[in-house]
Amino acid sequence: MQSNRLKIAAGGLALLLLVAVGVSQTVKRTHMHGDGMFDGHMMGFFSDYLGLTDAQQAQAKAIMEKEKPNMKPLFQQMAQSHQDIRQVVESGNFDEAKVRSIATQQSQNMIEMEVQRARVESELYQILTPDQKTKLKDLMDKHEQRMMKHMQQAPADSNQQ
Repeated sequence: MQSNRLKIAAGGLALLLLVAVGVSQTVKRTHMHGDGMFDGHMMGFFSDYLGLTDAQQAQAKAIMEKEKPNMKPLFQQMAQSHQDIRQVVESGNFDEAKVRSIATQQSQNMIEMEVQRARVESELYQILTPDQKTKLKDLMDKHEQRMMKHMQQAPADSNQQ
């Protein structure tokens, strides 16, 4: 009886692991299908939403192209860190020190990515008119409110399962 429960639990855990890996790969492909923050779709949305002029669009494109070489290696390092951790997990011989080392490097990459992102956003913000800045601020405030509402609901939803 105990042996059957262990087999079922082990099978369930293996299935859960396979689903998690599959989902993580799908999410990674979905989010990273373009050039990350330089993806044309996102730029098109903001251009349309804010009503950017042709001159503003050209300035924005120049800013993005200028910063792209700084971001690409960071995206590559993040992907490599993810792969390195995955290899440790899949090895069947968990090495916490190695995972911590990889995670520490990954956190440094994330910090650098946030600095780069803020730099780009600051440069882009400077090309906006006062009306466009107000419109963008309102959009970002609404987005933040939705995220906060979602985060507040998440624990309640997980407790009901």
